[in-house]
Amino acid sequence: AARDGLGEALARLLMLSKRCPFSDVREKSEAILSGVQELGIRIPRPLGHGPSRFIPEKETIQVGKEDATMHTLFAESFATLGRLDNVTLVMVFHPQYLESFLKTQHYLLQMDGPLPLHYRHYIGIMAAARHQCSYLVNLHVNDFLHVGGDPKWLNGLENAPQKLQNLGELNKMLAHRPWLITKEHIEQLLKTEENSWSLAELIHAVVLLTHYHSLASFTFGCGISPEIDCEGGHTFRPPSVSNYCICDITNGYHGVDEIHASPAGSIPVSSTESVCEVEALMEKMKQLQECRDEEEASQEEMATRFEREKRESMFVCSSEDEESAATRDVSRHFEDTSYGYKDFSRHGMHVPTFRVQDYSWEDHGYSLVNRLYPDVGQLLDEKFHIAYNLTYNTMAMHKDVDTSMLRRAIWNYIHCMFGIRYDDYDYGEINQLLDRSFKVYIKTVVCTPEKTTKRMYDSFWRQFEHSEKVHVNLLLVEARMQAELLYALRAITRYMT
Repeated sequence: AARDGLGEALARLLMLSKRCPFSDVREKSEAILSGVQELGIRIPRPLGHGPSRFIPEKETIQVGKEDATMHTLFAESFATLGRLDNVTLVMVFHPQYLESFLKTQHYLLQMDGPLPLHYRHYIGIMAAARHQCSYLVNLHVNDFLHVGGDPKWLNGLENAPQKLQNLGELNKMLAHRPWLITKEHIEQLLKTEENSWSLAELIHAVVLLTHYHSLASFTFGCGISPEIDCEGGHTFRPPSVSNYCICDITNGYHGVDEIHASPAGSIPVSSTESVCEVEALMEKMKQLQECRDEEEASQEEMATRFEREKRESMFVCSSEDEESAATRDVSRHFEDTSYGYKDFSRHGMHVPTFRVQDYSWEDHGYSLVNRLYPDVGQLLDEKFHIAYNLTYNTMAMHKDVDTSMLRRAIWNYIHCMFGIRYDDYDYGEINQLLDRSFKVYIKTVVCTPEKTTKRMYDSFWRQFEHSEKVHVNLLLVEARMQAELLYALRAITRYMT
């Protein structure tokens, strides 16, 4: 076991060195590994191929071939996290966003703030566990222990301090049904005698919970693979002649060429057919813009279209039965395991529409966060704006395209699923621009990310670049995070007033 552990540690060193910009580290680690292998010590090898199960490795940004901006981001990420994780390697398709994301996450986890460091990582574990995201749970288990967290807490939430246990109710509602959060839930957390939270601590906790709920969406939505040194990321079995062995196939891992082939049972789509899809989408955007210019719907009609889209979103559901099996028992980190996403208007329950004109991030949420947790409101605001406005003016093979209409439709559809309405938006555009397979993907990634499959990822925007699909995931991540924050911050504001 000790020899296996040494081999695993050395393999991790090699993995890190290959991602490290310093060639002398790589050369030394390769020399060490060569000597270790001569001693007969087993060296683990990765089970996956590249940072994502959905994106062919050859189509990701290759370390060593990045430009100067990406190189700087890689170095910063490596210095901050002690690793270059697969989330970074996929997110780097969009360097401007990645820079903002890393800055925000670093501030939340490591800079001065209301919560102690070990609490921050434990809250990250609690949040990721709600979506069975073992990838993020494993990362923060290691970080929690590294900053001096009590290992006993990892045996189950009931072993953590009562103060953290009390956060469990808010965690589950934010993750699955944020529209149910009321000022009474906030009051309960702030007035529980010796286990009470301060307002500043609660804001920090809420931002962490929403950050990791949405990051779980990104992790599943982009098919992020575990690193070689993480559970589920390596095997000690030697490769066969064809570069994979039978045990890999039975575990769902295939050769690099096979894993990115068309999903089983799907009909390959010709490039001509896919090009037609892109052309049709661009034509719809043009027609909608012309309709906007010619006439504007009345407020009553706009409200009716919102209610129709909200109602229809309830009937968009995945036809997939597959679920991501957690590689470690993450359910110990949260209570009420049967509690999950439920559409807000099912079973006769009516939830009032959340009107952005009454409570918005720009006019209300931003100032509340910045007042109680200085600088974080600014960091979040910057990240929201970058994701919402990010564009390269391209659509698949077309250039000089204004994609603002499409980006707004995606963002507003997500908020619509959460019951949030923009009075100045015509929700009739959503059905014109987002087809059913795309809506299935969006709803799955945002509401039940653990059920996302490669089939869903492959089935929408089939002629678009992988970088464009990652861009979609950035919109999903930030729209979801903002929606959760709006409900939590509105409840906090109501408590304060």
